[in-house]
Amino acid sequence: MGTAWGEDEVAAWRARQVRRRSYAADVVGRIEALRSRYEVLQYGRLDYALDGYPLFALKSRTWRDGLPVALVTGGVHGYETSGVAGALAFAETQAAVFADRLNLVVAPCVSPWAYEHIQRWNPQALDPNRNFHAGSAAAECAALLDLVAPWRGQVLVHIDLHETTDSDETEFRPALAARDGVPFVPGSIPDGFYLVADAANPQLPFHRAVLDAVAKLTHIAPTDEQGEIIGSPALAPGVIAYAFGELGLCAGITGARYQTTTEVYPDSLRATPAQCTAAQVAAVCAALAFALH
Repeated sequence: MGTAWGEDEVAAWRARQVRRRSYAADVVGRIEALRSRYEVLQYGRLDYALDGYPLFALKSRTWRDGLPVALVTGGVHGYETSGVAGALAFAETQAAVFADRLNLVVAPCVSPWAYEHIQRWNPQALDPNRNFHAGSAAAECAALLDLVAPWRGQVLVHIDLHETTDSDETEFRPALAARDGVPFVPGSIPDGFYLVADAANPQLPFHRAVLDAVAKLTHIAPTDEQGEIIGSPALAPGVIAYAFGELGLCAGITGARYQTTTEVYPDSLRATPAQCTAAQVAAVCAALAFALH
């Protein structure tokens, strides 16, 4: 058993991180281009750099009281590229299909510092997708919780777009073990797309509908010899479950009837970046269509 990190170790880790891409160019620019079609909400600001990071969401211009709300989130883990790209591509190409039946909110990049540094954590070495709870120390999480608070009870469907990457096993899990002062236990990365349901509200027909749509574009992750995907028992082909509320996961922030986390595998030899983004868009469209019908 090792020693968990203190402030000095977190500062040393943060000092090693290198900015590798631009949130302003890749994300904010695309959001700005959508101003004629959406209400653009700045719902917070992260003061992690000299210029800071404004947090943006797209909201239906045709918002109508009485319609159910659909929430799409991406980039909770900033390094998971197709989550950000998929949320933006959905807003650009497919959201209009649902405009008269749903009030849409799309937060394409919840963790912009992590997006730029291709990291899982925020600068305080906190995993945002374990910190969605009241009084969160992760500013990204607190800001998103404040954004959605007025619509709690109205959200019909929330789909949170993620990836499972080879770097989870080679970089991020070893870093987690080091941060927490515990031994690193090697695992395996599933080859393919899968979904994470809420253990308290699994809604398996909903998840099957999403997987059926995605399977037309990319392959679904098989279970291993233990009948598991990434260490969790499969509830159905391509579906595992976590306790969303207990773990502080983004997909559980609204209490929506239909809620899920997508997991794309971008390192597969059988999938391209374009396929990964298309799979995220297909997952969103299938989730919304199922929820409406």
